[in-house]
Amino acid sequence: MSERTVVDARGSFCPGPLMELIGWIKLAQVGDELEVLSTDKGSANDIPEWVKKVGHDFLGTHEEAGVWHITVKKTK
Repeated sequence: MSERTVVDARGSFCPGPLMELIGWIKLAQVGDELEVLSTDKGSANDIPEWVKKVGHDFLGTHEEAGVWHITVKKTK
């Protein structure tokens, strides 16, 4: 059964949110989903690019009240 982890990187600026995701994804199991919360708009571009480059699944992003929600699934 996969888990969903929320990575709260609000208030952190590039590359902080991506670095936090990388740290958490190393601890996650294949199939787990991670949702990054970021107030840095650049994360909405940087994280999906990194996810595709390393071969995980980018599940989506949306902005809500100044916070970007970026969801990733660990695939390997």
